[in-house]
Amino acid sequence: MAHPGDIVVASAARKNPSEGCSRLFLRARESPWGLKAAMVLFHVFFAGVLFLLDRDLIRRTKEKPWYTGTYLVIFGATLAQYFFTSGSSPGYVIDAMRAANGMKAIFIESPMVLKQSISRNGNMIPSINQSQVGHDNSQMNSSSWLKFVADLYPPGLTNRNWTCPHCNVIQPPRSKHCHDCDKCVLQFDHHCLWLGTCIGKKNHCRFWWYIFEETILCIWTVILYITFLHSKDTKAWWKDFIMIVLLVPLAFCVIFLILLLLFHSYLALTNQTTYETVKRRRILYLRGIPAGVHPFSNGIFRNLRAFCCSRVSIYDMEAVPPMEELEDRARPYTCVDVVSCRCC
Repeated sequence: MAHPGDIVVASAARKNPSEGCSRLFLRARESPWGLKAAMVLFHVFFAGVLFLLDRDLIRRTKEKPWYTGTYLVIFGATLAQYFFTSGSSPGYVIDAMRAANGMKAIFIESPMVLKQSISRNGNMIPSINQSQVGHDNSQMNSSSWLKFVADLYPPGLTNRNWTCPHCNVIQPPRSKHCHDCDKCVLQFDHHCLWLGTCIGKKNHCRFWWYIFEETILCIWTVILYITFLHSKDTKAWWKDFIMIVLLVPLAFCVIFLILLLLFHSYLALTNQTTYETVKRRRILYLRGIPAGVHPFSNGIFRNLRAFCCSRVSIYDMEAVPPMEELEDRARPYTCVDVVSCRCC
């Protein structure tokens, strides 16, 4: 039996193909497994066309199996990295609060919970009521967490500037509320629509590796497409037409991925996030910082080590440096600074 929503999408696709595709994407985005299935099909389609139409590729595979084997290994590793990154947690402020206060997470099915529930052995056990939830929130917003966060901010900011208006939690620096996840994310970078999750403190490095592998895979696929078009083997005209049509979106994907990889490499080298770079003037504690100064940067090598090699801990939160230190970083480089590797 067809679902009413599927009938609406199908009718919209017949009337307006672009509107139908957008609605299909929205339906896939609402379901995390639907989005993952769409991404897998996207990869399989562009790679599968090669093996279906390119006879020369099949011949080269028999002669040099390592070549195609390496491509398939990168193909599988990219999809594995996609699932690994999409299923990872970006690091939430609420988890840091619970850990800092030595508390365990309490899960509630819905705001309208039943007053009692039945256990497996048939006995009646009480569930969490609203008074317990309020007591739990009051413990989380305790003075210990408030003092911990206050030490990370420069003087002059009040508690009102730190409290999220949506989930009412006290945010440490570099945190932001994500409306898609409906949670405050530590070291928020952005919410990735294709992964279906936020990119933050705990999974930014995984996201970089996913972009890197996706870039390599797309470049290699484009090379295989171009090799097919330049092949001197006689083939039907419609095969060339299909390859050219598919090569255009692949080329755009390669350009986009290369730019995205370079941008996030720059963020890793300077210890920044996308949100801080784009919305710097709107972030209260970053106002007044000299232009060109990256307040959380500790040098290229230490930034890379922290980004790639160090174990991510929710307690490892960065304080906003004092203005005196930031003004000192803004001074021009001298020969002594170059010799002492000031930028490193």
